[in-house]
Amino acid sequence: MRAICVYCGSNPGADARYRERAIDLGTRLAKQGLALVYGGGNVGLMGTVADAVLEAGGEVIGVIPEQLVNWEVAHKGVTRLEVVGSMHERKARMFDLADGFVALPGGFGTLDEMFEMLTWRQLGIGDKPCAFLDVGGFYAPLMAMLDRMVAERFLHPDQRQDLWYGEDIGAMLAWMRAYRPAQADKWMDEKRRQALR
Repeated sequence: MRAICVYCGSNPGADARYRERAIDLGTRLAKQGLALVYGGGNVGLMGTVADAVLEAGGEVIGVIPEQLVNWEVAHKGVTRLEVVGSMHERKARMFDLADGFVALPGGFGTLDEMFEMLTWRQLGIGDKPCAFLDVGGFYAPLMAMLDRMVAERFLHPDQRQDLWYGEDIGAMLAWMRAYRPAQADKWMDEKRRQALR
């Protein structure tokens, strides 16, 4: 692993622990020689994690759509800032640059980006590890929803298990370094797959 993509809120959130965890993660990435790939912003948890990596002497690569640069939220102090034409280009570029993906607390954008990576992996487009780094149970309801998807047979149990969830940064990074993707098929039943053709 050389670089980790972090998805997180462009707002700081209501709990000071969110910011603390972003600082902890950024510092740990830099100390382990891992570059940060992120959305290129200077606001919210995005700016916090980038600043923490930079302060600890690490490399930060921001990827930001031109529209957001025009809104003056681009981080001017990162190692490298790549400006792209659209959100779709941003996601594809971040995928190319990173060896794994971590979601800190965030909103629609954070979930959109992480779930796209999980979907790509499920479809065999990518095989990179995905982790939800929790803070105070923020992602616990989402994990319960994933369990419901398994129970209702919309998600294969092996795909559900093929992501990391927890609060320990060291354990998460160790899991990511040792990651081997699940070989589960997207389709729950071969009969169903044949019926869709």
